[in-house]
Amino acid sequence: MAERGRQLMFAGRNVLVAGAGVTGKSVAAALLGTGARVTVTDAAADRLADLPDGVTTAAGLTTPPEGTDLVVTSPGWPPTAPLLTAAAEAGIEVIGEVELAWRLGETLEHPPVWLAVTGTDGKTTTVGMLESILLASGAKAVACGNIGLPVIDAVLGGYDVLAVELSSYQLHWQTSMRAHAAAVLNIAEDHLEWHGTMAAYVADKGKIFDGAGLAIYNADDVETERLAQDVPQRVGFSTGTPAAGQFGVTDGWLVHGDLLLAPVAEVRPVGPHNVANALAAAALARAYGVSPEAVRAGLGAFQPPAHRVELVAEDHGVRYVNDSKATNTHAAAGSLGAFESVVWIAGGLLHGAQVADLVAEAAPRLRGAVLIGADQDVFAAALARHAPDVPVHRVPSGDDDPMLTAVRVANAMALAGDVVLLAPAAKSHDLFASYVHRGAAFADAVRDVLAERG
Repeated sequence: MAERGRQLMFAGRNVLVAGAGVTGKSVAAALLGTGARVTVTDAAADRLADLPDGVTTAAGLTTPPEGTDLVVTSPGWPPTAPLLTAAAEAGIEVIGEVELAWRLGETLEHPPVWLAVTGTDGKTTTVGMLESILLASGAKAVACGNIGLPVIDAVLGGYDVLAVELSSYQLHWQTSMRAHAAAVLNIAEDHLEWHGTMAAYVADKGKIFDGAGLAIYNADDVETERLAQDVPQRVGFSTGTPAAGQFGVTDGWLVHGDLLLAPVAEVRPVGPHNVANALAAAALARAYGVSPEAVRAGLGAFQPPAHRVELVAEDHGVRYVNDSKATNTHAAAGSLGAFESVVWIAGGLLHGAQVADLVAEAAPRLRGAVLIGADQDVFAAALARHAPDVPVHRVPSGDDDPMLTAVRVANAMALAGDVVLLAPAAKSHDLFASYVHRGAAFADAVRDVLAERG
C-alpha cells in the first residue's frame, strides 16, 4: 500500500527538476518511481548526459515547459534564478528536494524519524556526531542532506532514523517538514548574497523548527533561542554550567541535569565550539531515546571530517592545525578560541564581512599572523588597530605558492607550545578551487616545510 501511495502522489504529473547535480539525479530517479513525467534542466549541458532512463532533458531553460505542474529545485539555485521566478509568476509550485523527500516519506508505511540540524557553522560535525551516536545505539541510521547523501535517497533507503543536515538554501524551499527534533546550533551573518538580507537568512534557518516535536537551541546564542520560543517543547544547550533541564558542561563532563553523558576530553575535534556541537548531537539523540552510554560510545567512535580543526603534524612542540572549513568569522572565532597561543594564517574573500570583532577577541592569543588572499587589507587594518604588537606578514598577491610561503613564515614565527592554525575566516575562491583544496595545500605545505627543516 505504501508503494502504491507513493506512485499515486505524482502519477501523470509533469515535473521539472532544476539542476542535474547529485541531488537533481536522485530527485529525478525518485520522481520516475512515482510515475511522474520528468524533465531535467541544467545550465551545464554535459551534466544532462548521465540521468536515469525515461528522463527528458533540456539545457539552460529559463521558463518552465508548457504544462509543467511542479518544479523541484536543487539547493544551489537562488530564488532569483530566472527559471524559478518564471515558475512562481506562472503559478507553478516550486519546492526543494527536502520538501519532496518529506512528502514521499509521508506515503511510506514506516517513514524514518527525522533529527534535523542547521546553523551557520558546525552542521556537518554535529550531524556526523549524531550519526555515530545513533549507530552506537544499534539504530539503523544514516547522515544525509547537506553532508552529502541526498535526503530523498535516505528517506527511501529503509532507515529507521535520519541525521539530517540542512542548509539555509534547503530550508528556504520546505514547508511541510515536521522533524521529531530539530537543532539550530548558532546564527551569524552568512550567504547574504543568496538570501538578500540577514532577516531573510535567519527566517529560513528558523523554518527547521516549524512543527518540530522538540526545538533544541543554543542558550549561548540569543538568536537561536528566539527562533525556538514558539515551540512548546524546547531545550537549550550551553558550553557553561547548564540551567535547570538544559544540556551543558559540569566538572569536565557533558551533562543533562544530573545525568553524565561523556567527558569533554573525549570530544573531537577540540575546542569549545565542538563541545557545543557534541551537546547538540547528544540532545538530538536523547530525544530519540538513546542511552547515555551510547552517547559516550558514539562520540568516542566519531571520526571528524577533514579540514575541521584537523591536526596535520606536530614538530618541536609546535602543532599545525588545518581548519580550512572556517570560511567565515564565526567559525574562525571558534577555532581560534580552542588554543592558547596561535600563529594565525588568515585571509581570502570576505564578501563584505568585517573582521574587527574577531581580531579584537583573538588578539591575546596571537603570536603572529600571516595573511593570504584578496582581502588582506581588511585583516591588516583590524590587526593594526586591535593587535598592534602582533607581528603580521602579508604574502604578496603574485606569489607562485602562497600557502607554502605562508606556512614557512608561520613556522619561523612559532615557538614550542604554539599552534600554527589555518583558520581563514574567509572564502577560498580567490586562490583555491574550494576550502578542501585550500586545506590540502596547507597540509602539503606543512609536510614540505617540516621536511626542509629535517
